[in-house]
Amino acid sequence: MSRTWVVIPMFNETTAIGAVVSGLLPFFPNVVCVDDGSSDDSISVARAAGAHVIPHPINLGQGASLKTGLEFALADAEMTEIVSFDADGQHLVEDAVGMVAKLRTQGLDVVFGSRFLDGRTDMGRVKRLVLRMAAGFMRLTSGLPLTDAHNGLRVMNRSLALRLDIKQNRMAHASELVDRIGRLDVRWAEYPTHIVYTEYSKAKGQSLFNSVNILVELLFK
Repeated sequence: MSRTWVVIPMFNETTAIGAVVSGLLPFFPNVVCVDDGSSDDSISVARAAGAHVIPHPINLGQGASLKTGLEFALADAEMTEIVSFDADGQHLVEDAVGMVAKLRTQGLDVVFGSRFLDGRTDMGRVKRLVLRMAAGFMRLTSGLPLTDAHNGLRVMNRSLALRLDIKQNRMAHASELVDRIGRLDVRWAEYPTHIVYTEYSKAKGQSLFNSVNILVELLFK
């Protein structure tokens, strides 16, 4: 996977980012962390672990960080795929490896991670319900019958990355991304992923009720 790039949006992730980058590099030698105005030592820790780091001087949002990372990866003329990966340790490297393999062997444009395709992910009933409702909403608006529309672990090929233009700077980018892909003629699939919810990652994660804010951002973009 020497020409696959892993893009990691990062904001105040000193606690986890070193281990995340170190875990990825044996499988994905090209890792870029986009630091979104962190006030801690995230940049130095990520660089020490072996990642490329692009700093945003101010906090712009996860969507803006993903867009910056995509543009950086696309500057590599030999890049073949992009993996979006979380900085807080929730995603597993083996899932990312499997998703890239699936994309290549099946000739797909994009593979979405889903925490609902097997029983590995342990989450509360309220969170499960909200995520299911979000997937149902995106199914209606995008036409993509995804089981998990807001999973940050995704793989896309170069051709699709070139066709995407993310406008939403903050968390609504996840819905926007699905909506834009749904309007394109692409070959896609889902892949079972294990989301690891630790006390740290849960503290870093957005509130369930922030889904209201995401909806507002999408409706009035």
